Amino acid sequence: MKMRFRHLLIAAACTACIPDLSARTELAEWQQQAQNVTIIRDDWGIAHVYGKTDADAVFGAIYAQAEDDFNRIETNYLNSMGRLAEAEGESQVWRDLRMKLFIDPAEMKKLYAAAPESLRKLMDAWADGLNFYLATHPEVKPRVITRFEPWMPLTFSEGSIGGDIERVNLGQLEAFYGRTPTPRGDIERPQATGHRPEDVPSHESPVTSHNDEEPRGSNGIVIAPSNTVNKAPLLLINPHTSFFFRSELQMVSEEGLNAYGASTWGQFFIYQGFSDKAGWMHTSSSVDNIDEYLETIVRKDGGLFYRYGSEERPVQVKTVSVPYRTATGMSERTFTVYRTHHGPIVREADGKWVAMRIMEEPLKALQQSWGRTKARNLREYLQVMELHTNSSNNTLFADAEGNVAYLHSNFVPRRDPKFNWSRPVDGSDPATDWKGVHSVDESPNVINPKSGWAYNTNNFPYTAAGPDSPKQSDYPAYMDAGSENARGIHAIRVLKDRKDFTLNSLLAAAFDSYMPAFEGSIPPLLKAWDAAPADHPLKAKLREPIEQLRGWDYRWGVSSVPTSLGVFYATAGGGRGGRGGRAGGAAPALPESERMLQALSSAVDRLTNDFGSWKTPWGEINRFQRISPEIVHPFDDTKPSIPVMFTSAAYGSLASFGASPKPGTKKWYGTSGNSFVAVVEFGKDSVRARAVSAGGESGDPTSKHFNDQATRYATGNLRTVYFYRAQLRGHTEREYQPGK
Repeated sequence: MKMRFRHLLIAAACTACIPDLSARTELAEWQQQAQNVTIIRDDWGIAHVYGKTDADAVFGAIYAQAEDDFNRIETNYLNSMGRLAEAEGESQVWRDLRMKLFIDPAEMKKLYAAAPESLRKLMDAWADGLNFYLATHPEVKPRVITRFEPWMPLTFSEGSIGGDIERVNLGQLEAFYGRTPTPRGDIERPQATGHRPEDVPSHESPVTSHNDEEPRGSNGIVIAPSNTVNKAPLLLINPHTSFFFRSELQMVSEEGLNAYGASTWGQFFIYQGFSDKAGWMHTSSSVDNIDEYLETIVRKDGGLFYRYGSEERPVQVKTVSVPYRTATGMSERTFTVYRTHHGPIVREADGKWVAMRIMEEPLKALQQSWGRTKARNLREYLQVMELHTNSSNNTLFADAEGNVAYLHSNFVPRRDPKFNWSRPVDGSDPATDWKGVHSVDESPNVINPKSGWAYNTNNFPYTAAGPDSPKQSDYPAYMDAGSENARGIHAIRVLKDRKDFTLNSLLAAAFDSYMPAFEGSIPPLLKAWDAAPADHPLKAKLREPIEQLRGWDYRWGVSSVPTSLGVFYATAGGGRGGRGGRAGGAAPALPESERMLQALSSAVDRLTNDFGSWKTPWGEINRFQRISPEIVHPFDDTKPSIPVMFTSAAYGSLASFGASPKPGTKKWYGTSGNSFVAVVEFGKDSVRARAVSAGGESGDPTSKHFNDQATRYATGNLRTVYFYRAQLRGHTEREYQPGK
């Protein structure tokens, strides 16, 4: 009996050891892979990751990202998998439901299993790198995700958070799924009515979005060798995103990988950057590649059907659960959701259910995102584009062979042009179905233009290379739904008729201080004041402000009083340069000349009230502040901040700083705009670059790299990039292997 009891104890002990043994084996495997990786932190804290294989480089890069800001990595995946409410509570339930309409973990796992072995190795390395970080940093407490699985990158396969999915209007989604929708059935083929989805910028983080009217997107410029002093192509990388949105790092392997640039937190590829032979910059596209379908729903035999031609097809119905955190623990909401072959039902319009169709190819999207980091020239980059999954972005491209290009968003569904695709179409008509996608060659691209330059500022492609631009009449209306913008006008001014570009002069062009939007708003104001009678009640009050604006060259600067006047005039609803009157403008019933004078008067009053004088220089108002690691950053006028010279992109400033007063502040603090900025020159034998990231590389306020780039950022004084290992000599802060 004693012997038997002892045997039972031994068996129980061994059983208890099995998970521990498995964990130790797994940890040993991660430690072994870490031996293949070297991380060198330069004197700005930026990680240069060297691995034997591509998978080793991925392992090291994501480990380094986690060292810098694990919270942003986890938050991005909570959003992409529809699990944000598990961390932040019931307020995020509808955002999570929106993601779950398109992202199903079971489907992602199937795609992972079907992926090419080379890609699975990268996804495995990604998960291993994050799990190794958590295993070696027990002080880090994830909010929700305690273990990362290799299928998860398929939920976040492009560098834009949310991307196309975020165009589903959350209010309309809640109105539909927050009640039991009643199909009205038997409504025959209506006119296409309803609304396009809300225009949510593809680069906006779900946890930092706010209801201002700051334009978001990016600038990209390429200069051909014919227009440069060194006869080497140049590239400007200038994404406009929420601040601290991406990590700056380098990934190098013995399998041909050598990429430097901005990697969105939690992703294992360089989203915007360059190798030793090629560079790429993405700008948010105005392509029309998302459609809404009005579905005629019929209820019969206890089920739901939708009309499609002469058929009545069954509506796909499934249950989706959305867990959410409460003060006392976890709770859950359960939804019955619907889908047709056009896509998930996202709202109702005029008695019709509305299905939304977008590009849903996560495996191909991840392959394309990785493949472009290894493209060595334009030909190889175009081959990667044949996957047709860069849906929300255009690309500016340059390579060491001398090629430069503007490449249009390469997911453009082929449609019947007789329909108005800017509005919902009749889903019961088979003619409204997509008919494949347009080839790369059928897109309004610009390759090696005679002008010697190309650009995009989130405008349409039809001015991308000046006289060598594509002709709008050659393309269907749905190829691009945008137009020209003030930044586009500005870009052409700094690019045309120049043959002497250098790395530094391209940087100067990127920070050119002119604001073309004020060309249209200030002269009419001056005319209105000049025409006002001498006894006008505002004549004397506005005399000196008007003279300040009369002598203004429409250029920003930290010491510029006219910049302060012009911006406050615009935000008070003044002129065509206005941003919608966020501060409250004059009554629209007033005559135009009087409205403008009243707007300037309001601007003068606000400046005086908020800053003590309307003669306040712009730099005393427009500030950069980083005092917290929180994703939704707090601001405080009593805490340190620094002046920023550039303004909102709304005024045509190429350098963008989206600032506004925050709760409890008078000063204006930026939350979006220039983030990672780089200029790159591709020589025949080497690449040179300068770059800066908003604030700094680390998300830890105790790190010296939390805010060490702030002054350079605010003044446009970009650092030298240490691209080659030899350049790191004398600039190395730390060299180590993951886990050590």
